[in-house]
Amino acid sequence: MSFLGIDLGTGSLKVAIVDRQGREQAVASVAYALETPHAGWAETSVQTWWRALCDAMARLPDDLRGDVQAIGFSGQMHGVVLIDEQHEAVRPAMLWPDTRALDLLAQWPEPQPNPVAPGMAGPLLRWIVLHEPQSVSRTRWALQPKDWLRVALGGAVATDPSDACATALADPAGVWDAALLARLDIPREWFAPLAPSYAAGGVLSDEAARALGLRAGIVLATGGADTPCAALGSGLAHDGDALLTTGTGGQIVVLSAQSPTAVRGLHRYRAVSDHWYRMAAMQNVGIALERVRGWLSYEWTDAYRDAFDDADASASLTFLPYLTGERTPWLNPSARGGWLGLALDHTRGAMMRAAFEGVAFSLRAGLDAIRASGASVTMLKLAGGGSVDPRWRQLLANALNVELYAVDCPNAAPRGAAILGGLASGHWHADDLATLAPGATRVAGPRDDAQLAERYARFLDLYGRVESWFGDTSPR
Repeated sequence: MSFLGIDLGTGSLKVAIVDRQGREQAVASVAYALETPHAGWAETSVQTWWRALCDAMARLPDDLRGDVQAIGFSGQMHGVVLIDEQHEAVRPAMLWPDTRALDLLAQWPEPQPNPVAPGMAGPLLRWIVLHEPQSVSRTRWALQPKDWLRVALGGAVATDPSDACATALADPAGVWDAALLARLDIPREWFAPLAPSYAAGGVLSDEAARALGLRAGIVLATGGADTPCAALGSGLAHDGDALLTTGTGGQIVVLSAQSPTAVRGLHRYRAVSDHWYRMAAMQNVGIALERVRGWLSYEWTDAYRDAFDDADASASLTFLPYLTGERTPWLNPSARGGWLGLALDHTRGAMMRAAFEGVAFSLRAGLDAIRASGASVTMLKLAGGGSVDPRWRQLLANALNVELYAVDCPNAAPRGAAILGGLASGHWHADDLATLAPGATRVAGPRDDAQLAERYARFLDLYGRVESWFGDTSPR
């Protein structure tokens, strides 16, 4: 007996099979590119997703596919897929990096329960209502990406609170806001009924089973958003459990038994279990470091060596990493970055070191917002491909003032999705979640560093001084 998790990401689709003890047995992934037909747009054809799923499944062993008892789903948050009565896509999916609706954010009156970003389903759908009447006339359902995939496999038209609450069209619990929808002239009937992430949401159709090499009729879980699925796959099960992920962007997630206190710049969303979670979302982690590495003509091995061999070389240098704007805590899509304090004697290594520190400080600013909401965070589980170098991990521990434990689970989101499949089929129950947590190894602890603390204070002061350069910074 095994369970399949499908993680429908922004740039790739990943599948993982876990056994009855939650241990990963096989994993495969297929990458794809975003489509940008116009400046600021971010789209993907659903056929691109379908081909990626079929290709990824073909890479899994036949015997493991034949043993799958249920499927769970994890998907990129915020975007939207419009489908008609026959469940055919009306247009390409619109995704979270899309900024076409930036000028529409003022139509969400303050205060909002969560920050509103242009790539969320709400602003994107408002843009569709204003600019694509032909799409409006054909649309029957406006689905989240993972919900489209479940429907395509023969499942029910439904969504879960973890995705609904992040659309900017629902309350923090994920219940659709009928009054807001009416004010925005977005049809209420487009929105799917809610079901728990771990609920059964139909069964695999004969046609989809043939395409994927699976047995028809196996249970499909409703599924959830990728961030809480990754939290579940990483072993977050109790109030206060916390996770740091470092990829293109960075997220700090803290589980909460109750609805957290609202704090500007901080997200408070429903988890895929019966918990909530606080989330600080920082856009510029791996993407900023990769761009700096390219600017400085470094290979990664040399970049780490030069940045960390002489930590004092960057003592007078500050780097703002906000190359793509920023969410937590500034809520400023117009924010930008750069170095300040450069002198003739600064080396490439000093500039690279300042970039690492700037990213660490950006994560610290996000964690400070979480702490301001009442969460006491002294330990973080650590996941993400951008956090394996021990020197970088130590800098993170020092800057964040936390113990860091690396999670022994490189594919946390599809693993979390597979666990949802096991819950939907009745193999596991909510009380089992803590026992399914993967191993975690302590990799760094905070060291008292007064100079680093001073540089963090300088980092915050610098951002405050230059924020007015970046245009409109009104809270949203």
